[in-house]
Amino acid sequence: MAGLFRLTMSEPSYLLGLRCDIIDTLMPTVSQLVRKGRKRSKSKTRSADLKRWFNAKDRKYGEFSSPFKRGVVLSVRTMTPRKPNSALRKVARVRLSNKQEITAYIMGEGHEIAEHAIVMIRGGRVKDLPGVKYHIVRGKFDAAGVIGRKTSRSRYGTKKGGSASVASAAAAQ
Repeated sequence: MAGLFRLTMSEPSYLLGLRCDIIDTLMPTVSQLVRKGRKRSKSKTRSADLKRWFNAKDRKYGEFSSPFKRGVVLSVRTMTPRKPNSALRKVARVRLSNKQEITAYIMGEGHEIAEHAIVMIRGGRVKDLPGVKYHIVRGKFDAAGVIGRKTSRSRYGTKKGGSASVASAAAAQ
């Protein structure tokens, strides 16, 4: 019985009745590793539209990662989330500066984002909204900060006073 499980080079695994054909196909030989080596599998990015850029002069696309992109709002609508949750989530369809069209989530309570508004987009998917992989940055360009926000103000573009219109009122005077 002990000799049955010992594989030698002269006896293939299928002659001994062992199921080693799966292992044979997955494991490379030493000579194959010397010839080709191992390749690192490239990880796919979750926010692919932030990687592309568009050269308007030469009308060419290229790849260069950026943390934010500017875009123009095409439409603002509401979506219903996935199964256990039920609410009306506010999303905007945005055309980025690299000509890509995406759906971005509008965070916080209340917004005044309308069609043709200029917004800044960052990565970050919304778990219960299918297909929404981007967030609109509040407090930048036409997306005003959340009014009356006291906690996590930096995420929602709110100044220390609690209102987003403090900076715009000071600029007007």
